[in-house]
Amino acid sequence: MSLRIFNSQTRKKEPFAPIHPPQVGIYVCGVTVYDSCHVGHARSMIVFDTIVRYLRYKGYEVTYVRNFTDVDDKIIARAQEEGVEPSLLAEKYIREFQEDMEALAVDPPDHEPRATRHIPEIIALIRTLMEKGVAYEVDGDVFFSVERFPAYGSLSGRSLEEMQAGARIEVDPRKHHPMDFALWKKAKPGEPSWDSPWGPGRPGWHIECSAMSSRYLGQPFDIHGGGKDLIFPHHENEQAQSLAACERPLARYWVHNGFVTIGGEKMSKSLGNFVTIREMIGKYHPEAIRLLLLSRHYRSPLDYSDQAMTEAQGGLRRLYTLLKDLEEPANRIQSKGKEPLTPERRKEVEALVERFREKAEEALDDDFNTAQVLGYLYETARQFNRLMDALRPADLKALSPVFLQGAEHFRRYGRILGLFNRPPREFLEQERQRLLQDQGLSVEEVEALIRERNRARQEKNWAAADALRDRLKAMHILLKDTPAGTLWEVEETTTSQEGS
Repeated sequence: MSLRIFNSQTRKKEPFAPIHPPQVGIYVCGVTVYDSCHVGHARSMIVFDTIVRYLRYKGYEVTYVRNFTDVDDKIIARAQEEGVEPSLLAEKYIREFQEDMEALAVDPPDHEPRATRHIPEIIALIRTLMEKGVAYEVDGDVFFSVERFPAYGSLSGRSLEEMQAGARIEVDPRKHHPMDFALWKKAKPGEPSWDSPWGPGRPGWHIECSAMSSRYLGQPFDIHGGGKDLIFPHHENEQAQSLAACERPLARYWVHNGFVTIGGEKMSKSLGNFVTIREMIGKYHPEAIRLLLLSRHYRSPLDYSDQAMTEAQGGLRRLYTLLKDLEEPANRIQSKGKEPLTPERRKEVEALVERFREKAEEALDDDFNTAQVLGYLYETARQFNRLMDALRPADLKALSPVFLQGAEHFRRYGRILGLFNRPPREFLEQERQRLLQDQGLSVEEVEALIRERNRARQEKNWAAADALRDRLKAMHILLKDTPAGTLWEVEETTTSQEGS
């Protein structure tokens, strides 16, 4: 199957055909830097990071641009509240955002433009719109005239009447039409401003993205992305002003990720029902955050809860455990099987490995369906565990080349999803420490009990040894006696719903 992408413009899946293959240009609307980012922002960043990773995996030469809105009404208002310069406030939250993205293993884009550093391009674009008669100036403000652009509404699929009826805006009587939007805002006392042909002022929100995307990618480019909430008015206005100025579409494909909800209600700062990325990272492993946010198709809503995050953390731990077992089958802690390795069983394992690769590729080619990839990953993990539990330990070692191939497939698609970035033993040891801490235990306590049990076994005091094993089991400690000594791990106690 060739890659197909759902295009918000046409409202259907379309074959992906870059304008200048193998080059691909992607522009994604970034954050307005006036506060800490929440999990809704994380979803958008992780979704498009994954899309870029997959396109590069497919051999495309991707130029990825993601902007910062660093001058805006919200930034100015927050800066006034805190008694700081808007530029300093913006810089603070840009640094915080970049630290959050690094923690979440989101690769930096090729270009990360800021609105305040592209004022000349913005002014030039506004001048072009005025020359073409689709923009007008009133008292130092410049507006885009929606009535002079017949195609307005084609992205969101709404008429001007529908937009006006649903709009919650205070109508400026100076506008020719209530839905006209600002391209340039006249400076107010104490606000940041730049000189322009219309007097001191600053750019409107929508014009900055049109100017910066064209600056780095030309027009048209391949993919324009962002959250679903940006379809209207932001992307509708972007498309209108860019098409009006250049008489060419802004982008070939419009791609939008769904909302993150809490209790079925959209997460947003205005509602106060949000969890910051920093809060999440403080409680959960960053890869578990990625796993949860990719566990639903990117266009579908995703409901966030502590329970869902705990399940994602447990699922990640089990996948890392399997990855360790595939790379070190002789040390598998639950290995207790007695079945011999037959030619049929070997073929079954080989087919399992190849089937996962094929299904994962098909899912990603079908509009980047990471939820399905994770479903296949969990199902393949269950089948691997079943097979490995059934076989004798010696036969596990004989299948090492096949298991290593399976591990490589897991890692390959894990890299696309941003998972399995750590050596399995290192990750699992860190998780073991965290799980023990959650139960009020320490490694020293557990290993002291294991040494006591081993002494009882050496003295052939089987009753005492069994009692100690039962005591450890009640503490959720799993044991495996090997020629090299007793291995142990903390049992997963959270009920998981992965792959559902």
